[in-house]
Amino acid sequence: MNSALIWNIRFVNTQQAFERVMMLNRQKKFKFIALMEPFQHQRHIEMYKLWVGMSTAWHNSNGKIWVFVDDEYQVETQKNTEQLLSLKLTKLIGGQEMVISIVYASTDRATRVTLWNDILHISNTVNAPWLVGGDFNVIMDEIEKFRGLEVPFVEVEDFNQCINICQLTDLGFKGSMYTWWNGRSDEQCIFKRLDRCLANQRLQDLYPNIEVEHLIKQGLDHSPLLINCKEDNTIIKKSFRFLNFWIEHPAFMDMVKDNWSGFHGSDPFYIFHSKLKKLSKILSKWSKDTYGDIFRQIDTQEEVIKIHEQEFEENPSGANRERL
Repeated sequence: MNSALIWNIRFVNTQQAFERVMMLNRQKKFKFIALMEPFQHQRHIEMYKLWVGMSTAWHNSNGKIWVFVDDEYQVETQKNTEQLLSLKLTKLIGGQEMVISIVYASTDRATRVTLWNDILHISNTVNAPWLVGGDFNVIMDEIEKFRGLEVPFVEVEDFNQCINICQLTDLGFKGSMYTWWNGRSDEQCIFKRLDRCLANQRLQDLYPNIEVEHLIKQGLDHSPLLINCKEDNTIIKKSFRFLNFWIEHPAFMDMVKDNWSGFHGSDPFYIFHSKLKKLSKILSKWSKDTYGDIFRQIDTQEEVIKIHEQEFEENPSGANRERL
């Protein structure tokens, strides 16, 4: 599976939303597309399947999860509930199997407990690479929200306990942290990370360079999740970037002095290069431990500003869409 899309699309029949799905599909040639909250009767799914150019289409019991799969795969339903659609995909050439469980969780904590139990049940039976993705309607940590009421600890604990017992790992992301916006641009503006992708170790072994990107919302409630999978083991090295504000930290100069010594040899250029290489690794780790992920924070704050600006231009009085 080269790439996939998971998105709480909120009204699949709006031109702004579904046109974007088709545009992304033309660019990325998805093998798998999952859409939550299509707000269309499931009898229309075949029509949308043709429009998106996939061979098979599936929906969960209440029609709030739609899935489209490329003809490279044979598909078998493993679990179908009001909050979950779990499918086993088998590649027709080669027979590689994987399980993809798409989640559209309830906003009610007690109802979500049923979902966590269903995921636990799948974890006890799955013996293939397994991806769990979608709208979980809960955060893992307070850092995953901007403004809004404090999230009850028991809800966060329920979610984290499920992840840990199932031995799933959050795949992380590129882009802004927040995947959901309440539609307001005033002091009641709220952002949260409600959408994510989790995976077991088998899937991470199959796709060691798997990457999840939070695409921009473009005025909609939820960010599309773009999943890029690569089967090769090529490791992409990130270039080192020196940040000027580091020198203002009281511990910076002492740390540089402590880690600049210790190399010996006759070639001064080799010594200098070795010192820089060692120091860059130490500075990168120190910066992340001290300041957090700076570039992710910049992406996140830029999105907050862009949404404020966009909403002000389109509707100076502010949108009035609330969800949680």
